[in-house]
Amino acid sequence: MNYYRESCPRAEEIIRQQVETLYYKHGNTAVSWLRNLFHDCVVKSCDASLLLETARGVESEQKSTRSFGMRNFKYVKTIKDALEKECPGTVSCADIVALSARDGIVMLKGPKIDMIKTGRRDSRGSYLRDVEALVPNHNDSLSSVLSNFNSIGIDVEATVALLGAHSVGRVHCVNLVHRLYPTIDPTLDPNYALYLKKRCPTPNPNPKEVLYSRNDPETPMVVDNMYYKNIIAHKGLLVIDDELATDPRTAPFVAKMAADNGYFHEQFSRAIRLLSETNPLTGDQGEIRKDCRYVN
Repeated sequence: MNYYRESCPRAEEIIRQQVETLYYKHGNTAVSWLRNLFHDCVVKSCDASLLLETARGVESEQKSTRSFGMRNFKYVKTIKDALEKECPGTVSCADIVALSARDGIVMLKGPKIDMIKTGRRDSRGSYLRDVEALVPNHNDSLSSVLSNFNSIGIDVEATVALLGAHSVGRVHCVNLVHRLYPTIDPTLDPNYALYLKKRCPTPNPNPKEVLYSRNDPETPMVVDNMYYKNIIAHKGLLVIDDELATDPRTAPFVAKMAADNGYFHEQFSRAIRLLSETNPLTGDQGEIRKDCRYVN
């Protein structure tokens, strides 16, 4: 805790200020910070490998199909530049990923998570070849997802809470149409399926076009328990959303989170802390990148 207390006392304050400023200019950045944490930490380590661009012998993880729809990476540089001006070569990009997610969750009216540790260092390479195996796909089974999370120390209750991140953001029609065409997935609420067909009117959407549906039409930019209420009503966008609400391993947690937003926020906070502590590089491991897009 408070790793930068002496080396850069205002580090966390600067990150928070930048996240707030960016949110008021570009609201969807807050969702991006949350997604960045997930995509970075489930692939080997919370080490900012996700942020590396293809250059100097590095192949970017952003090239993976699992990174489809991710954006706002350019604004990470805005945060990093502000930190470099204050404390050159001190704050890691990996800590920016973790702390911007924490502060982004607050902007999305989610819980304020106080116990986020700092002191991570940045990787000197990427893990593009591992991304497909480690980042869950839109149509992966619940068993597969539970196993993946368990392997990095996230229990079933925390996994259910972490999937509550689907309360914000959107799903591109490319990842939805298999539930709508040629026939509607019988697990979907029929009226909701008709709404989704209006959002995704063709079985072959163009990936380059912005065709999508909000994860949560009621409160699309709020981290709250509406996600659980929706999936209990068979209004989840992804197959795993429906499985989460019906599988006996997870359904009791879903029901409890749907009934109690405070309990959801408590477990979501715990899950984010667990996720953010996945195999960090510390001490003399890795490096502190000058520019989050490139190794030094």
